[in-house]
Amino acid sequence: MSICLFLTFRTGSNSSPSDGESVKLDELLRAIPKLAKALVHTTSEADDPYLKDELPPALVLQLYFSELPDLEAAASRSGPLAALNSRNAFPGLSSADVTQQAMIARTFAVPKPALQNAPGTPYCTYLVSYEGEAKDLNAWLDYYLDNHTGHMARFSGIRELEVYTRVDWVSLLPWPRVNFMQRNKVAFDSSQALTDALHSPVRHEMRADFKSFPPFTGPTNHFAMATRIVQPLS
Repeated sequence: MSICLFLTFRTGSNSSPSDGESVKLDELLRAIPKLAKALVHTTSEADDPYLKDELPPALVLQLYFSELPDLEAAASRSGPLAALNSRNAFPGLSSADVTQQAMIARTFAVPKPALQNAPGTPYCTYLVSYEGEAKDLNAWLDYYLDNHTGHMARFSGIRELEVYTRVDWVSLLPWPRVNFMQRNKVAFDSSQALTDALHSPVRHEMRADFKSFPPFTGPTNHFAMATRIVQPLS
């Protein structure tokens, strides 16, 4: 397992960062000490027969670290991520509404995990967030991790499956912290591959299994995102 910091940026138009800001962003991310990898998610589209959620955020960053203190160092008052709030360096991002949350990343095996895209080519992910509370979180996680992930892993064309659960963390970044009880991510080669999976029998099985979840409250959001990987310098 690894530790993952989610930074979610919403702008007035929710349009993706400019090319100039994207270049600066990649440079900043590559230079973060002890960063294992970064995922940069921007808006995409897919069709889910059961859901029609709000507009996706303009940008979601997933920053992976092996150890929690390394994440906390990046999110410290003088850490590298503080530069994202600079109006000079990142005028578009610094004016966005931003939230943050650190979580444990749990990876589950899928039949064919290798992405077929050429290196550097964006692929498609479906980011899911359970933003409320379960009546019994232990029972919720036991059911979800042991049962629901088995359905998800059988999606045709799935390349990656991760579930994220809460952890306490220290951050001095200037943005509000959220405390979602769980997030998920499934990855596919393209938005069409995601749409095909969402219209498959597996999706119908998942919807039926949803009715067996332990009781919970709060919104659940699903966002199709175009994703690219940024690898650290060392």
